[in-house]
Amino acid sequence: RRLKTLSGLTPYEYVCKIWTSEPQRFIINPTHQTPGLNT
Repeated sequence: RRLKTLSGLTPYEYVCKIWTSEPQRFIINPTHQTPGLNT
């Protein structure tokens, strides 16, 4: 269903739009997934 907060897009359409405009947001940073302190 279309949501006002996503400027009238469905969540899937919004993710697709952001993915094409800002692909660097979707690149996984492996340091975020290591347990413990990242020092």
